[in-house]
Parts: sequence; structure tokens; C-alpha cells
Amino acid sequence: MTEHLRQVEGYQRIDPKRVRRLMRLMNLMAIYQKPKTSKANPQHTIYPYLLRNVPVIRSNQVWAADITYIPMRHGFVYLVAILDWYSRYVLSWRISTSLDTRFCVEALDEALEHYESPQDQGSQFTSKPWIERLKAHGIQISMDGKGRYLDNIFVERLWRTVKYEEIYS
Repeated sequence: MTEHLRQVEGYQRIDPKRVRRLMRLMNLMAIYQKPKTSKANPQHTIYPYLLRNVPVIRSNQVWAADITYIPMRHGFVYLVAILDWYSRYVLSWRISTSLDTRFCVEALDEALEHYESPQDQGSQFTSKPWIERLKAHGIQISMDGKGRYLDNIFVERLWRTVKYEEIYS
């Protein structure tokens, strides 16, 4: 939009921040292809949600993991982070150009190597290597379902900060 305004419409003193602000004020959004990152595999086990009414009172009690995508000129880059719910500290992260399980498991391995294993694990990840790694460390597995978006709010806030302060600015 910024380039269109500069080249076609002749507005030379306009920058992307101003365009974003004006589009936000007018409730306009760019339309672009988004990746489908949350397709459930019907062969994977779905674990019950264990965090209902559980007070999180210390670090390493509950970890959350999530993947976000970052649009690039030709496709997407995927970013996974493992976050401690109590401190909201990013324990580990990895970037990948594919949604292969490997980069998620590598991030998990790093977090397990450097931090005490959590009691509970809030995660959308259901792959065999991920589940096996959690079980090997005696971690209880808890999966949130539809309508539990608030359970992932700390990671979503991280994604917003990373994208708007480091990527889109």
C-alpha cells in the first residue's frame, strides 16, 4: 500500500507506519494467504485439559508452547517458543522454514536441558517425538481445546510483541 501511494498516487512523504496507522483507523486489513498451522492429526492422542482451576504460583510449574508464522517475500518462516507461565520468560525458541516436528522438539530439548521440568505442559503439539520426550521427563500433558484461547494468551502476547516491535516495524 505504501509503494502504491508513492508510485501511483504521488504521495512521496508517506511511510509504512503511517499507512498501518491509517488503515487501523479505517478498520482496513491487508488480505494475504495465511498458513494452516493447526490441522489436527486424527491418529494423534488428544490429552485432557489439566489446568482448570490450577493456581500457577511458581516458575517451572506450567510451560506453554506455541508456533507462529512470519510472512516472508516467498512463503513463511515458523517460530516456536516455550514459555514459563509464571515468569513469562521464554525458555527456548527455534525458527524453521517448514512445520516439521524437529525444530519444536529441539526447542523442547533445550528447555529441558536448562530448566527444571514442569508439572504440567500446556501445548498444541501432538507428534510422537514431542509426546515421547515429555513422557520421558515425567511431564504431565495438558492440551487446551476450542474456546480455551485465554490459556495461550501469554504466548500470543509474545507473538504480538515480536511481530510488531521486531518484524513489522
